[in-house]
Amino acid sequence: MSTLTILVTGGSSASGIAVTRALGAAGHRVFTVGSDDVRIKAAASEAGHGATPLLCNLTSLESVQELAATVNGLGVEGIDGVIHLVGGWRGAKGIEDQTDEDWEAMERSAVTTLRNVSRVFYSQLEASPHGRLAMVSSTTAAAPTAAAASYAAAKAAAEAWTLAVADGFSRAQSGNTGNPDAPTEQHSAAVIFVVKALVDAAMRKAHPERRFPGFTDVEEVAAAAVGLFEQPAAALNGQRILLAT
Repeated sequence: MSTLTILVTGGSSASGIAVTRALGAAGHRVFTVGSDDVRIKAAASEAGHGATPLLCNLTSLESVQELAATVNGLGVEGIDGVIHLVGGWRGAKGIEDQTDEDWEAMERSAVTTLRNVSRVFYSQLEASPHGRLAMVSSTTAAAPTAAAASYAAAKAAAEAWTLAVADGFSRAQSGNTGNPDAPTEQHSAAVIFVVKALVDAAMRKAHPERRFPGFTDVEEVAAAAVGLFEQPAAALNGQRILLAT
């Protein structure tokens, strides 16, 4: 496969660094995106393989549009993949103490950022012969608890949005749009990685006494992200891929 251009959002997180490193090692050109200039530059340096750090407030549609213009200005004709790793966690004791502040924070991080990025880059992903969109969700979206109501609801909304993107890819690439020139072979896919929680080397080092049962190592997410571009889009599109162990 030729070198692809891939955007990693939430790039300064442990999972962002792992995914950026793995994609770069696989020979792809990676733009890693974060909201803090110092942190995203440090993350790109740690990931290596020539990763390019970019600054963007993903909660702002205008900022994401500017991001797209910046990438285009760097000589990129189109993005082939977006690995969306923006997350966060807000919990409470139960239903009654789910605060508006927690809901608004989860809605911004889990839903708004995904909506903005997927809308701005949708046409590029749909046009790419290897277009891929992936987001990380939680097992709680399918089995919500009262304590995690806001978190689970936001993740469920993000999953629904991703499945809608998958439907858009399917319709555009199956000839169901009324356009006789539409391609008939699926080549773009939107998928959901499902985990219980994530763990990385730094967490294991800080807590050697813990076993982190059911947690997914960020390196597993990285391997799964690389694998997306090595599998047929038709087999991937609209899938919830369980990475929880």
